[in-house]
Amino acid sequence: MSSSRTELFRSIKGTFDILPEPSSSDDTLIAGSAAWRFVERKIADVMDRYGVREIRTPILEPTALIARGVGESTDIVTKEMFAFERGDTQYVLRPEVTAPVMRAYLQHHLDQQRSVQKLFYIGPCFRAERPQKGRYRQFHQFGVEYIGSSGVVADAEVIVLMIDIYRALGLSDCRLRLNTLGDESARPAFKDALVDFLRPHASKLSEISVRRLAENPLRILDTKSAEERAILDEGPRLIDFVPVESRERFDRLKDLLGGQGIMFVEDPFLVRGLDYYTETAFELESDLLDGAQNALAGGGRYDLLAREIGAKTAVPAVGFAAGMERLFLALHAASSALQSDAAPELYIVVLGEKAQEWASVTSRALRQAGVRVEVDISGRSAKAQMREANRLGALSVVVVGDDELQSGVARLRDMANAGEIEIRLDAEALKSGVASSLPVVDPEATR
Repeated sequence: MSSSRTELFRSIKGTFDILPEPSSSDDTLIAGSAAWRFVERKIADVMDRYGVREIRTPILEPTALIARGVGESTDIVTKEMFAFERGDTQYVLRPEVTAPVMRAYLQHHLDQQRSVQKLFYIGPCFRAERPQKGRYRQFHQFGVEYIGSSGVVADAEVIVLMIDIYRALGLSDCRLRLNTLGDESARPAFKDALVDFLRPHASKLSEISVRRLAENPLRILDTKSAEERAILDEGPRLIDFVPVESRERFDRLKDLLGGQGIMFVEDPFLVRGLDYYTETAFELESDLLDGAQNALAGGGRYDLLAREIGAKTAVPAVGFAAGMERLFLALHAASSALQSDAAPELYIVVLGEKAQEWASVTSRALRQAGVRVEVDISGRSAKAQMREANRLGALSVVVVGDDELQSGVARLRDMANAGEIEIRLDAEALKSGVASSLPVVDPEATR
């Protein structure tokens, strides 16, 4: 179909561009790329201190992996996957990363490299859900997977690691919700008891909860409806179906967290809705986010996932996943100072072709020496170049023309205090001059 007029393309609804400067998408603030790099570095720094190493998996995965890993009856699989076929192969844009990480662990026999693999990821995921504030069709997750340890100490470390990441970013006033799911023997009996209890109340349940009652009853416990919560308050409690060994394990987890000063709230409604989850379940919330969508991160132990995706035996694992967009919403609500692009340490104002040639060579030498340098590449006037230096927040400026090149000397201006010094026009002298005019920064302030 041809048209005499070409329309301006726009990003697909439910996606957004991360620009160098902060922007907005559907009335939601999108942090600039420097802020994303800053947050990602903070996350990676905490991971490094815990000895957690990065793993990167493809955004394309076999559809069957996600269907079996996430659950055939979940909304993600039935409604929200971006799935397609190419020849005889069915693909999906990954809607989450836990199943792909476990797939990589099994495929590459990572258990043979280390008895416990401590892995983290940061990357995009895709779900065809209705876009709304903080929820997109392409979104970004970070998370941690500890694979190979069945010990409760692993559960505690994952939870503390999660909290330390948010504290490193200045979000210390978060609420940890905690529950135990027991071992795999506890779930069927509780599920049957929950269904028997809820059936007489079906007329009072929402359409979504009625569907879940038939397909995945435990998901009803996630409801935000006050009426449904009141009904559930009178119903069976999972803890009453949990064996003694699991209760003792849960008590040990609480002791480990309490010993590190981690406050928590026991929540009997917190249940991971998939059958492969066992024992620990947890969620981190913040009142900085809207009430019904206040979760920053969530996770638990999923020892049975490996078996769901083809392993012959269970593989002990515990982890959490967190949304980057939710994190930025919380940081914005907390008025946290996020890093922007660093200002040039030196702006070279060039006057004439010879000065431009000199600046091209010298700026490269300075950049290779680690100095942030900007040079005009548009042939603007000296006045326009000075305006640009001010707009960029350049820390120092040197003006170079024929006279300066002939004498080999120019004046370096410190833009913060308007002082000037005479300086030789070579890279080493300029580097020293720039360094002497830079503000002193407390190293702790940049951590």
